[in-house]
Amino acid sequence: MLRLTEIKLPLDHDESEIQAAILKKLQITAADLISYSIFKRSYDARKRGEIFLVYILDIETTQEKRLLQRFKKDPHVIPTPDTTYRFVAQAPRDLATRPIVIGTGPCGLFAGLLLAQMGFRPIILERGKSVRDRSVDTFGFWIKKRLNPESNAQFGEGGAGTFSDGKLYSQVSDPHHYGRKVLTELVNAGADPEILYINKPHIGTYRLVKIVQTMRAKIESLGGEIRFQSRVEDLHIEQGQVRGVTLASGEYIASNHVVLAVGHSARDTFGMLLERGVYMEAKPFSIGFRIEHPQSVIDRCRFGSLAGHPVLGAADYKLVHHCQNGRSVYSFCMCPGGTVVAAASEPGRLVTNGMSQYARDESNANSAIVVGITPDDYPGSPLAGMDLQRRLEEQAFKLGGGTYYAPGQLVGDFLNHRPSTTLGTVQPSYKPGVQLGDLSTSLPDYAIAAIREAIPAFDQKIPGFAMNDAILTGVETRTSSPIRIKRQEDCQSINTAGLYPAGEGAGYAGGILSAGIDGIRVAEAVALSMLRANEGILLNSK
Repeated sequence: MLRLTEIKLPLDHDESEIQAAILKKLQITAADLISYSIFKRSYDARKRGEIFLVYILDIETTQEKRLLQRFKKDPHVIPTPDTTYRFVAQAPRDLATRPIVIGTGPCGLFAGLLLAQMGFRPIILERGKSVRDRSVDTFGFWIKKRLNPESNAQFGEGGAGTFSDGKLYSQVSDPHHYGRKVLTELVNAGADPEILYINKPHIGTYRLVKIVQTMRAKIESLGGEIRFQSRVEDLHIEQGQVRGVTLASGEYIASNHVVLAVGHSARDTFGMLLERGVYMEAKPFSIGFRIEHPQSVIDRCRFGSLAGHPVLGAADYKLVHHCQNGRSVYSFCMCPGGTVVAAASEPGRLVTNGMSQYARDESNANSAIVVGITPDDYPGSPLAGMDLQRRLEEQAFKLGGGTYYAPGQLVGDFLNHRPSTTLGTVQPSYKPGVQLGDLSTSLPDYAIAAIREAIPAFDQKIPGFAMNDAILTGVETRTSSPIRIKRQEDCQSINTAGLYPAGEGAGYAGGILSAGIDGIRVAEAVALSMLRANEGILLNSK
C-alpha cells in the first residue's frame, strides 16, 4: 500500500472529494484505485476563518510499483509502514511462576493485558476499588467532601487518567508503533474507532469507565487475576533480587518479576521503596494553578468565524512563556469544554486537576498554568519534591477554609495584587466549591512572579486570556511524578533485579497513551526475562 500525506481539503467536503484528491495527487484513474483508508486527520488553523482538514491516507492501487518509482523523490508518497503488533514471546505451559503487576492505571492495565495475551497469567494488584465503586467514591467526595484515601481521583482501577480528558496523544518516540496497539485495544474495548485516525483523540471519563471494565474482563478471560483493595505494603528483596510482595492484609505473594506501575501519587509506596534501598532520584516537575475561561472565548480566538463548526469541536490551546526570572510557564492538560476537579488523595491536602467528557460541551475551558521546577528548588533526599508537593497542598487546603473548598482568585485581581471577594462572569466549575481570596501565598514567590508575567504574555496569543473575570483555582502540583526510579535498557531497576519501574509514577510516561506504551514495553521485557529464567530452571532440572 501507499501512504499519502498532506492532503488538504476544506472543512465541508464529502467522500468523493477525498477520492478526487487521491486521483489528482497520484494522477491515476478511478479504475486504478482499489481502496483507501484514513490513517490520520488533523486540521490546520493557522489562519482563522480559513481552516483546512489535513489527511494522511493509506492507498491500495493497481499501480503501486509504478507510482513508487514515479514519486520516489516525493516525501508525501511513501510505502505504508507496517504497524502490525507482534508478540515477542509466548509463555510455556510449564511456567514456574507468575508475574506481579502493581497498579491498574493505563501502564499497569496494558502491562497486564500484554502479559495475559502472551499467556503469563499476571497477578495484578490494585490498592483502590473497581472503577465503578471508585467512581461512586470520587463523585461522593466532590459532592459531600468525604475523602477516601484509597479510592479517589488518583487511586483505583483506571488510574488518574480515568478522571481526566482521556487524552490519547503523546510526543514520545514510538518506533515500534506501540501507540497503535494501545489505540487498537481501546477500540476493541469499546472506544470510538475515530481515535485511530483523528488528531488529538480523547475518550472522556464516562466512556473510559466502560472501556476499563472491558479490558479487565479480557485480562481475566486470558488467565490474569485482578485483585482490588490489595495495597502492597512491602517489597521483598534478597541479594538485589525481588522475591515477592506483602499486602496490607499480611498476605505474601512470591514472584521474581514485579512491575511497578503505581502512578505519580503513591507516596507511601515511594517511601517504602526508598527504605528498601531501591535506587531513585528527584526529577523536575511543575506547579501552578488551573485557569478557566468561557469556552466561547477560546473558540473565537482559535477558529474565528468557524467557531462552533461540528468538525472542529471545542478549541484547545498550547502556550509557553520564558520568564525574566529564568522560569518557564506553560499550559498543561488543557481540557476544552471541561471542569476543574478535586484530585486529593491525602486528608488535609488539596489538589486540582482537569476533566472533560467526550462531548466537551461544558461552558468553560480549563487548563493548568504551571511553572517548571527542578531538584535545585527542593534539595535533599530523593523524596524532597514529594515533600514540597505536600506542603503546597496543605497550604491550599488551609486557604480554601479546611473543607476541601479550593482557593480561588480572579485573574484581574491576581495580576493587580488584590484579593478577590466576588465572582465575575466566569463561574468556577470545581466541586466541592471555591473560596475566593489571595493565591499569592499558595506557591513560592518565584512561581507567583512567573505566572503573573506569563498570563499577559499569553493574552497576546489568545486575546481574552488575561480577562479580569477568568478564574484561577489552586493548586496543581501533580503534573508528573517528583521522582524517577532509574532502570536499565531491559527495563529492570538499576540495582534491584526483577523490579520493573514503569509508567508515570516511575518517571517514564506522562499521560494515558505514553503510559500504555510503556506498559507494553515493560511487559515485553518481563516476558523475555521469564522465558530465559524458565529455560534455566528446565536445564537445571535435567
